[in-house]
Amino acid sequence: MARLSDPITVLKGIGPTKAKQFAALNIFTLEDLICHFPRGYEDRTKLIPIEKLQPDEPACFKAMVMNTPRTSHIRKGLDITKVQVADHTARLSLTFFNQKFTADQLQYGKEYIFYGAVSGDFIGYNMTSPVFEPLDSPPLTTRRVLPIYPLTAGLSNASVLKAVRQALAICNPPEEIIPRQVRENYGILPAERAYYAIHEPASMEEAELAKKRLIFEEFFVFSAGLSLMRAKRAAKQVPPYENCDLTAFQKALPFTLTGAQSRAIGEIAADLRRGAPMNRLVQGDVGSGKTMVAAAAAYLAIQNGYQAAMMAPTEILAEQHFASLSKLLTPLGISVCLLTGSLTAKQKSLVREDIASGRARLTVGTHALVSEATVFQKLGLVITDEQHRFGVSQRSALTGKGVDPHVLVMSATPIPRTLALLMYGDLEVSILDELPPGREKVDTFLVNESYRSRINAFIRKHVSEGHQCFVVCPAVEETEGMNIKSAEIWAETLQKTVFPDLRVALLHGQMKGAEKEAIMASFAQGNADILVATTVIEVGVDVPNATLMVVEDADRFGLSQLHQLRGRVGRGKAKSHCILFSQNKNSETLQRLKALCKTNDGFQIAEEDLRLRGPGDFFGARQSGLPVFRIANLSCDLQTLKSAQQASAHWIDTEGTADTPEAKALRSRIAQLFARSEGTMN
Repeated sequence: MARLSDPITVLKGIGPTKAKQFAALNIFTLEDLICHFPRGYEDRTKLIPIEKLQPDEPACFKAMVMNTPRTSHIRKGLDITKVQVADHTARLSLTFFNQKFTADQLQYGKEYIFYGAVSGDFIGYNMTSPVFEPLDSPPLTTRRVLPIYPLTAGLSNASVLKAVRQALAICNPPEEIIPRQVRENYGILPAERAYYAIHEPASMEEAELAKKRLIFEEFFVFSAGLSLMRAKRAAKQVPPYENCDLTAFQKALPFTLTGAQSRAIGEIAADLRRGAPMNRLVQGDVGSGKTMVAAAAAYLAIQNGYQAAMMAPTEILAEQHFASLSKLLTPLGISVCLLTGSLTAKQKSLVREDIASGRARLTVGTHALVSEATVFQKLGLVITDEQHRFGVSQRSALTGKGVDPHVLVMSATPIPRTLALLMYGDLEVSILDELPPGREKVDTFLVNESYRSRINAFIRKHVSEGHQCFVVCPAVEETEGMNIKSAEIWAETLQKTVFPDLRVALLHGQMKGAEKEAIMASFAQGNADILVATTVIEVGVDVPNATLMVVEDADRFGLSQLHQLRGRVGRGKAKSHCILFSQNKNSETLQRLKALCKTNDGFQIAEEDLRLRGPGDFFGARQSGLPVFRIANLSCDLQTLKSAQQASAHWIDTEGTADTPEAKALRSRIAQLFARSEGTMN
């Protein structure tokens, strides 16, 4: 017997060229091949009389060859083979292009099973290139449920199926990892039957049962892995915080905390008193007050004799956090310092001296915080802002600068709770679902090109009132064949033709970091009226004077992304607006964009985005932390996910440390999944 870890080249017919084609599908081993699951199935089990065949609807039928097939050579590279077939209900003409071998395979007077779709307005006109098998042959492509696989150039569905069939014949499928009691409770097939049935189902019902098993298995493995991580963290011991009095902190605030902020701070304080490392996500919409929650956590850490560090993804965001936290905490006797890459070597050295000596109690910075040169005296709390924008290695490098420090993650990207459980499943979650008093709703409108002159006038009106405007384009530069606005061309058009008397700036992701920071800082200081940009401004830009967001070709963006862009305005006291331009007339696209116009609730929008586009839209970067699922689909399999989470939680409580073969196999599979997910994040 072969092993699952053997390369696919052990199979007949797979040499270096074929192996390279399979590699394009991330198939390298027999296990990869067996776990390359069908994307769907064609039910070819039912035989239809010829007279019942419907145009353009593929179906199986039994028919006898009524004449000897004839092949005509039309021109170089084109041969046509024609033959008549019939059953007891009707005749049908079959045409094959460049398939001269059919003339030898189809014998006059013999019956075959065919699969194809008739064309034309009337039954009996013609069928082009159907697949067929003799009536007495094994059912390989007809009379069966045929799996349809994801393919790549050079690989046909038949070649993938042939390889999978070979692999299942020479090695055992992955071993059983779901305990028998769990399988019985949730109606789950055993592993061996499921892995065979997903590729060779006897019926559509069996295919569904196999799919259910394998989806459940993926969710079960991931959920069990998260539970083990939680249990491992809970087993660690750190000194509990004894001083969690926030009276002085709250008196220093220039405003009253919202109920959601108070609730989140209370949850954090409870974590810090528990005596185990905190690992909590504070998730809230733009403007919900996450920074003040982080400030309260830092205050508690510092009051208990520890240092705190906050890492932001950009220098401008780090500087904004530094300014607001210094203003709040310095009067309370807390030293706040800033450490970013743009500081001079001397400035960095002085800041690092303060950090190492303990004089700096709270350090705000970018990736400069994880440098080997940055050493903390007693780091007790690590805060990461927009954590999915950091690589795994960066986050672990910062936490490694303390001894089991508490971790607080902040995210302004609204994530449906289901997705949050997967992406941040090893974290406790606090949700800020209230906006501070005085925040006005941003009115959003969907328009087409017929409104262009009116929107231009609207832009001029905002600028004339002393405010600023963002204009976001989906592309940096013009691309041939793509009828979308590019930031470079559109910025030039606005400056030279539309608003020659206004100040137009350009910002995009292809610029160097220092240049981007300088342009954004200049816009924040009021040195430009209009900033034409790509989605580089999506997160972490605070310009209270900006009151208008115009998004060109809005259909090119996901709902959550559009909501993040909209969050760049409405940060001051003036009324703000968001204009979505789109020429797309697709009803589903229009429905999606209109959903954004109806609500400013980021969580509601995120749920709709998950339903319409799936999870990939939330995090375009590969370092999102989402697991690599082979068959499970977060937008379709939510009920199975919930069942798997319940089952895995119970398994951890009762058998998590068991020494059974299934428990060992499950722990091994958990390690494999997290290793595979980690590979996509670095």
